[in-house]
Amino acid sequence: MAAATAAAVPAATAAEEEARLLRLEDQAEHGGGGAWEYLCLARRLRARRPAHVLRVGLSILNDASARSRLASEQWTLYEQVAVAAMDCQRLDVAKDCVGVLSKQFPGSSRVARLEGLLFEAKGEWAEAERAYALILENNPFDQIVHKRKIAIAKAQGDMSLAVDYLNKYLELFMADHDAWRELAETYVSLQMYKQAAFCYEELILAHPTIPLYHIAYAETAKKYYASTIQLTGGKNTRALFGVCLCTSAINQLTKGRNKEEEGSELQSLAAEALLKNYKQHAPSKVPLISSMLKNMKLS
Repeated sequence: MAAATAAAVPAATAAEEEARLLRLEDQAEHGGGGAWEYLCLARRLRARRPAHVLRVGLSILNDASARSRLASEQWTLYEQVAVAAMDCQRLDVAKDCVGVLSKQFPGSSRVARLEGLLFEAKGEWAEAERAYALILENNPFDQIVHKRKIAIAKAQGDMSLAVDYLNKYLELFMADHDAWRELAETYVSLQMYKQAAFCYEELILAHPTIPLYHIAYAETAKKYYASTIQLTGGKNTRALFGVCLCTSAINQLTKGRNKEEEGSELQSLAAEALLKNYKQHAPSKVPLISSMLKNMKLS
C-alpha cells in the first residue's frame, strides 16, 4: 500500500506541473505576466509547445528592456526560441536567433548543433551532415549529434543508413535502451526479424521485468515465422509451431487484451495447417498436437 502511494506522488506532481504550465501559458499569452516563468517551466518539463513558446519568447526578445533584465539568461532564451521557430517553420526567426548566438559564442559546439538543426529544418541534408561531421571531429562522443545523424537518415527515408548509424551509435552508447528499441523497430520495418530479435534480447537482459519488451520480442518472432510460412506455402512445420507458441506467449503477456483480427486469423490458420500436416504425415501424433493447441487456447 505504501509503495503504491509513493508511486502515485510523482504522477500527481507531473499532473500539477502540467496544469501550472497551461495556466502560465494562458496568462502570458494574454498579457498577464509570468512569461519568463512559463518559458523556464516549459524548458524544465521539456514540453513541446513550439507555437506558444515562440509567441511568448518573441514578446520578450523584441522588448529591449525585458531582454536586458534577463542578463546572461537571454542567450538561453534565444536558443529556446530558435528551436521553437524551427518547429513552426519560422525559419527567418530561427536564422536571426542562431545568428545572434553565433556572434556571441563563436566556435561553440552548442551553437553549431543549432546551425545543423537549421539546415535540417530547411531540408538541406548534405549541409546538415557536414555541420555535424565537423562537430564530431572535435568531439566524437557528442551523443546529440549522433542522434541527429540518425534522424537525418530517417527523414530521407534511408532506413539502411539509419541502421548503420544506430549500430555505430550503440557501439559508443551501449546503455541507451531507447536506441536499442529504435534499432529493433527499424529492423522490423526492413523485415530483418533475426536482427530485431537480437535487439529485444538485449533489452530483456537489461530490463527483464518490463512486459513490453517481452511482447515485442514475441511479436517479432511471430512475424519471422509468418514470413517463413508465406515463403514455404504453409508447409514449414517449425514455422507453424512458432506462430502458435508466439501467439500463446503474447496472449499470456497481454492477459487477453491482444485482440487484433489479423493476429487471431493467423493463429487459427496456423493451428489448422499444423493439424492438417500431422494428419497427413504423423496421424498417431494428432491427439498430442490437438491437446497442445487446446492448452494454448488455439483450438
